[in-house]
Amino acid sequence: MYFKKVLFTRFSIMAILASTLLTSCGIYSFRDAVIPENIKTVKIGFIENKARYVNPQLAPMLTDKLQQKIMSGTKLSRTNSDEAHYQIYATITNYDPSQTVGVSAQQASTNRLTVTVHVLLKKTLENKEQEFDVTRNFDFSANLTLQAAESQLMDDILRNITDDIFNQIFSNW
Repeated sequence: MYFKKVLFTRFSIMAILASTLLTSCGIYSFRDAVIPENIKTVKIGFIENKARYVNPQLAPMLTDKLQQKIMSGTKLSRTNSDEAHYQIYATITNYDPSQTVGVSAQQASTNRLTVTVHVLLKKTLENKEQEFDVTRNFDFSANLTLQAAESQLMDDILRNITDDIFNQIFSNW
């Protein structure tokens, strides 16, 4: 019994100490975007769709979701000016539903949809450009048509691709 009290007391003290250290210095934040103080504005261009197979809903929905994420996750002001401190342009370069990833009883059981978005970030105050690709795979039952799979997967596609773009731009980890 004595051992349990000592162990609990030590654990409690360590938890309080860790909590205090993580919150007191203001550096560690797993929810906030890391943006230099001089960055105030952002321009988010319409995401183009240049993939071989075009889902006509994806580009406008992804553009809207990215705009929402940046506006709710940062203190940046959105503008259409070419003088914006950050300018974000993106292109859907791959939307490939052709990969079979699972086979059961000599038939495809799982198909994969691969989505790739190429992003260009212009940092006008630094006169720098950063380019990167975000690629995600989304598995779906081989019993579904592509259209049925797309309707089931769309929320995941939008959320994951948007989060990946946001984290590449605004996170330092």
